[in-house]
Amino acid sequence: MNDPTDRKRRAFLRFAAGAAAASTIPFKALPKPMNATGSDIVMMDGTTLSRAIHAKQLSCVEAMTAYLVHIERLNDRVNALVALQDPDQLLKQAKERDAQLARGEYMGPLHGIPHAVKDLQSVAGIRTTQGSPIFKDFVPATDSLMVERLRNVGAIFIGKTNTPEFGLGSHTYNPVYGITRNAYDQSRSAGGSSGGAAVALALRMVPFADGSDFGGSLRNPAGWNNVFGLRTSIGRVPRDTRDAWLPSMSVTGPMARNIADLALLLSVQAGYDARAPLSIDDGTRFRRHFQTEYKGKRIAWGGDLSGALPCEPGVLELCKTATKTFEGLGCRVDEAHPDFDFNALWRAVVRLRGWLEGVGLLAYYQDPVKRALLKPEAIFEVETGLKLSAYDVTAASVTRTEWYQVVRRFFERYDFLVLPTAQIFPFPADIHWPDMIAGKRMETYHEWMKGTLLVTMSGCPSLAVPAGFNAQGLPIGIQIIGPNQRELDCLSLGYAYEAATNWTSSRLPPLVHERPA
Repeated sequence: MNDPTDRKRRAFLRFAAGAAAASTIPFKALPKPMNATGSDIVMMDGTTLSRAIHAKQLSCVEAMTAYLVHIERLNDRVNALVALQDPDQLLKQAKERDAQLARGEYMGPLHGIPHAVKDLQSVAGIRTTQGSPIFKDFVPATDSLMVERLRNVGAIFIGKTNTPEFGLGSHTYNPVYGITRNAYDQSRSAGGSSGGAAVALALRMVPFADGSDFGGSLRNPAGWNNVFGLRTSIGRVPRDTRDAWLPSMSVTGPMARNIADLALLLSVQAGYDARAPLSIDDGTRFRRHFQTEYKGKRIAWGGDLSGALPCEPGVLELCKTATKTFEGLGCRVDEAHPDFDFNALWRAVVRLRGWLEGVGLLAYYQDPVKRALLKPEAIFEVETGLKLSAYDVTAASVTRTEWYQVVRRFFERYDFLVLPTAQIFPFPADIHWPDMIAGKRMETYHEWMKGTLLVTMSGCPSLAVPAGFNAQGLPIGIQIIGPNQRELDCLSLGYAYEAATNWTSSRLPPLVHERPA
């Protein structure tokens, strides 16, 4: 942090802070006339920022400057953003975006928007480590499919968001960049594996964020940082994987500070791509107006699935209280959940995850030098997969199919299922993962996320929304789960819920309010 390049960067940003604070920019799109400083800009939601840039009420350079200043002030406290790019180059790109607008060349809804990509996705020219020392110096030459879509509608990539090694585990730390800390309590975990994305959003260091989700990686960090995340249906967002025909249970999706921003980013991410033959539909459907009438909708509060999900005291009570908001919207809320052998389903989770994750890690495991660089959880997944026969994998997949059919029939009686986004509140950041919940020992590194992994097994979309805070000021969320491929229904109910609760805007992280030293 004391090298000449870093000193130059900090000096520039201090200068830019003064320039941003001195600027006066009229905003017709805002509810009342005002002059916008850098802090005003970063507090704008992503959709408003996008419209202001498109209408030339705000320049891309002013937006970029405001975000760089804000990142400089806060990121060292939480370590959410990594591989940050040179400010001079970012401002040069922003200036070119302004020139494009002046020529009438509007690229799309992310035109000139600063964006940081989760460090599991390749961004051409930006270091992409996957949180592993094996890739600590890897700089890809091409974009992933999703990043390509973001770039095509004008996003400017300022860096990456931190993630656990290979995305394994719901606690964001790795030997390359270190620990990402919770936006509300820096002694606590940010969740994961999209922990950097969630914290950056909560602290207003980015207007939008992308993430991925196998076992809750878009949902747990959203709940633990009081923002929104959407686990999409398989195929909704195309992914460039080595095997295009046997889809992983991992999906890509959006994170945001509100539902409108979430839907806007999803509209860019989603849609068929011939390079991903199992991808589906057109993403523009998510730019529609949301349904606002929910009287009579049937919602099932699943709680702890009749004891299958041990929960820390306070989690179920807080999340159940959040469901009263749905009653206020005119919904009927019952205590109910799909009936299944959850022990058998969990055994299928462990087997399928070992197979799916182990395939991608096997080459490193077989190389003694690289194997020594793998964390124990990666070795666990490979060795779990190595023990399986093709018949074992098929049997686990059949169990998954049976679970899907049970959930499908459940949705003939209910419109939505609601569960917590995690079984515990954010735990201390200096432990690897919780090995005990409510007196029940966790046998694997991911068992404490069973409540999201079982939803993953159903294939259903799941929207994480804030549920509130416990007495210690730690946040948690609830999952709004809908039938397969019904993301729009989840977003619509989430939009009404957000309007009634307003958690993300009304309870900002204390760091946001701190004055610079």
